[in-house]
Amino acid sequence: MTSTLRTLTVPLDEDATAGGLPSFLVRDDALCWTRREDGLVAFGELTRFTGSGPERFLEADIWWRHMVIEADIEDRVGVPGTGPLAFGTFAFSKTSPFESRLILPEIVVGIRDGRSWLTQMTLDDAELTEAGARAALAGWLDVPDTGLDSPDGGSTAVGQSFTLKSGSLSEEDWKQAVADGVAEIRAGKLEKLVLARDVVATLPDGVRAAGVLRKLTRNYRECWTYGVDGLVGATPEMLIQVEGRTAQARVLAGTLDRRDAEGVDGSPMAYAERVLAGSEKQRHEHEIAIQSLTTQLAPFSEAMNAHSEPFILELPNVWHLASDVKAELADIEGHVPTCLALINALHPTAAVCGTPTTVAGALIRRLEHMDRGPYAGPVGWLDAAGNGEWGIALRGAVIESPTSVRMFAGCGIVEGSVPETELAETWAKFRPMLESLGIER
Repeated sequence: MTSTLRTLTVPLDEDATAGGLPSFLVRDDALCWTRREDGLVAFGELTRFTGSGPERFLEADIWWRHMVIEADIEDRVGVPGTGPLAFGTFAFSKTSPFESRLILPEIVVGIRDGRSWLTQMTLDDAELTEAGARAALAGWLDVPDTGLDSPDGGSTAVGQSFTLKSGSLSEEDWKQAVADGVAEIRAGKLEKLVLARDVVATLPDGVRAAGVLRKLTRNYRECWTYGVDGLVGATPEMLIQVEGRTAQARVLAGTLDRRDAEGVDGSPMAYAERVLAGSEKQRHEHEIAIQSLTTQLAPFSEAMNAHSEPFILELPNVWHLASDVKAELADIEGHVPTCLALINALHPTAAVCGTPTTVAGALIRRLEHMDRGPYAGPVGWLDAAGNGEWGIALRGAVIESPTSVRMFAGCGIVEGSVPETELAETWAKFRPMLESLGIER
């Protein structure tokens, strides 16, 4: 790459973003990362990095640093997410043929803590001006009326035709895979295993990525809604968030379907506390996930703290046992580790793979009979200052064609796991995507 990256970031007034970030989700090719009122939506593509294999994170890190080291940056806002910015999605497995990628967009709209901004980027010699950036954004938003403001969000409406079928494994075969995994754990070969399955939805009337994302942002406000190159979803799990020298993560392990609380005595939250926090199996699974993250993060940190007791994270479809981890990053040989360097050390965590990692990864490949692709891999963004947010691509799907969507869901398997219970948990985790597609099950 010989072209110099040039960027201009200018503030936006309240009127320009009065509808919030979802109001910018009018195109199916938009890049998206949002939670509550904050986040980023981007359009266009100037260039991209692609790679695969065990060095994919470090190769992407080198590519990004080369891209921004001599960039001409005019930033009139100066908060995380302004200036040069790339969106990314990475394969779960080092053996996957899926091409991990970083995408450098042309236009980015951001909102953070009540402040809004617009960034335009270019690799040519065109002059960047505020008027030009606003005109470019208007051009990207100038699309025909798509019905995205209708009650169903412009995605497939309930009642329209669809087919839903198992992907790589039937339900019976997947339950057998769970039983085989439990047998391996009881034999002492590993402590925890995460097994996933896929289902494929075909919607003859078409899939609107923008409508799916708008529904997810509305219904799953406590999650991070992501859309990158046909990968869409709303994850409750933050792999790593970096702001300056502070890194944070949210670890989930332990799940309860909210439908299980229907008809029980007492409040639903009290039921969740009793069943999740009071379960030795669930707490054991959660402790493994926390130890996995903190052990890998420790060499990069000069101070770290995690909740001594997990809390109950309440989502529309499930409750989770959750813990937040915060670390102050160490200055190593004059440099604070980058987002991608941290991801290289942290991924895959026990929350999405198992422990020991190498044993669990090999068993996943043997039992799942599928390539996870970007599912359960890192998805998010990073800027030139080293800030970034990278969630784990859960509660999501890959839009494989204009009418076909492949959804993924997984469960943590420990010695006490029951195949039928784990299968039911996958359907609870499919629910955000099924709802956003207008599919009732």
